[in-house]
Amino acid sequence: MNWALHFLGVGSSQAVELGSASAVIESDGQPRLMIDCGQEALTAYMAHYGAPPEALFITHVHMDHVAGLERLFYRIYFDEARRGKVKLYVPATVVPHLQSRLADYPGVVAEGGANWWDGFQLVPVSRGFWHERRWFEVFPVRHHLPDTAYGLRLQGSLVWTGDTRPIPEMLAKYADAGELIAHDCALHGNPSHSGIDDLEREYPKEVLARCVLYHYASKADAQALRQRSHRVAEAGDVLALSSPSGPFSEP
Repeated sequence: MNWALHFLGVGSSQAVELGSASAVIESDGQPRLMIDCGQEALTAYMAHYGAPPEALFITHVHMDHVAGLERLFYRIYFDEARRGKVKLYVPATVVPHLQSRLADYPGVVAEGGANWWDGFQLVPVSRGFWHERRWFEVFPVRHHLPDTAYGLRLQGSLVWTGDTRPIPEMLAKYADAGELIAHDCALHGNPSHSGIDDLEREYPKEVLARCVLYHYASKADAQALRQRSHRVAEAGDVLALSSPSGPFSEP
């Protein structure tokens, strides 16, 4: 089985021309798990795969990462074959924020009688979750308030940081098996996001060599990052992953 990471978008919240920061974990060319669902990300997913996602992991609830869930709800709620079957893996401490941002709007459909959550199969997660017999680990990152943003690990294959400041202590634990590290990084950092100076200061060369950077502000910034000898993702890139080495559940 061949594993890959397909970047749907790589831009910051203001760089909509680069697409909402989001990716899909694939095996043998088939989508297995979508990570985050901004508006542009859902458009890119539908254009590439021709159908809505069947499973998503949500890192946090800034709208450039979840706004596409509203469109997705309407797409699947009125499709009896999909209603209530799309798995939505959400860190338990993030569920209340998702509830307040998207699910609590009165009268989610004009006809009445529907709850926003009726469209999905909510799976609250803490340490991690099983999906398609693979164990995905979940860990907190540094983005605004504590316990509001999380990263994802598929052991031996991928670490996705989500939006974060540098997290050397987390990567020491959750990126210790040679994983590709998809890391939030702009040319210039701020209190909520990493800049390249931050990563170069906080991470050893071995970790930086495994990083592919996304969530930047412009194509010019991407080129500047490359000029500093870093690997930078673009929307549409499909990067080969090593086969997962973590727990596997037999059917």
